[in-house]
Amino acid sequence: MTHPNASSTATTAADAARVRFLQTPAAHLGHASTVQVVETIETHMSWVFLAGDRVLKMKKAVKYPFLNFSTLAAREHDCREELRLNARLAPGIYLGLLALQQRDGGYVLVPEARLPAPGVTVDWLVLMRRLPAQRLLDRLIATGGVAREDIAALAGLLADFYRRLPPAGVSPADYVARFQREQAVNRELLLRPGFGLRDAGTALDGLDAALQRHAPLLMARAAGGHVVDGHGDLRPEHVCLQQPPVVIDALEFNAALRQVDPCDELGFLGLECEMAGAPWIGPQLLASCAEALGDAPPAALSQLYTAYRAQLRARLAVAHLLDPQPRTPHKWAPLAQRYLERSLAALREMAATAASGQEERAAAMPPQERDAALSAAKRCGCP
Repeated sequence: MTHPNASSTATTAADAARVRFLQTPAAHLGHASTVQVVETIETHMSWVFLAGDRVLKMKKAVKYPFLNFSTLAAREHDCREELRLNARLAPGIYLGLLALQQRDGGYVLVPEARLPAPGVTVDWLVLMRRLPAQRLLDRLIATGGVAREDIAALAGLLADFYRRLPPAGVSPADYVARFQREQAVNRELLLRPGFGLRDAGTALDGLDAALQRHAPLLMARAAGGHVVDGHGDLRPEHVCLQQPPVVIDALEFNAALRQVDPCDELGFLGLECEMAGAPWIGPQLLASCAEALGDAPPAALSQLYTAYRAQLRARLAVAHLLDPQPRTPHKWAPLAQRYLERSLAALREMAATAASGQEERAAAMPPQERDAALSAAKRCGCP
């Protein structure tokens, strides 16, 4: 994923008028409980409106290298993808689409089931049930309220999810090439002198070497069908530990970014939990899911994924500083530094694993996976 400020469509007067309408309680009559105040959250890609017991999301008309929401048709398609993908891990939470229509000089929201209607549709919104904020994983970590049985229930949900997914069909060589492409973007951004990141070069060089050394291991995961169409953005703020737990906000705008190894995706959630102050969650999740799936990858693979994810998060953090008017600009460089330090720690763990003789090599793989990985490695010149 390239950094998010690469290009965008400027906010127009029409965009501003739509947002103002959606910020009024009257806009939400008919699809939400009594609304006194509408809370608004702005992201790079969307406007989110919290209205009573409902949440509405409207895509911005933006265009980046990794997505294009610049047309009404593209935004409608993405809304439908959001409904489809999130039905997998959050059944009953995503309720449908609302058409934002112009009518009689103003705006009105119309449920899709009531179309056609007299107005002209100018945008589409996703309608969701509002989740209990106090049960979101990031909030629970902050208050020390996460119980081990909560994580056990989450592990059960995720293991069942991954068990049902077919392989994504990514070739071993392409799987490795994706990491190398992202690493090139990491290097371009993290080494910029203006960010003042300590040891960025050391971390980048270390990950380059690790990706080269363990390319056969990555290829074996793709060859063995372990790369699936996953969630794509598995972070604590997207996990609600209600009964039963749900996971929202699957990455819907780019299918390639959802093609992940569950070991990588679970490790990413573990990394984010650790950064938030709960380092025990990741190991419990990984161990529980590995047992449920009958898939316990080598320690070196988990460490490689953690080092990679930490550098990617460092890059996305400093990318905020490239925005014309970055929000909370004091936050991003220190956060990127923390991620770089975690990446370096994972690389040291890999070295210690190798030095102790505990590293599992390609010879320990199932024969079919080993042969496919070694064949792909020879084709691309990997050791």
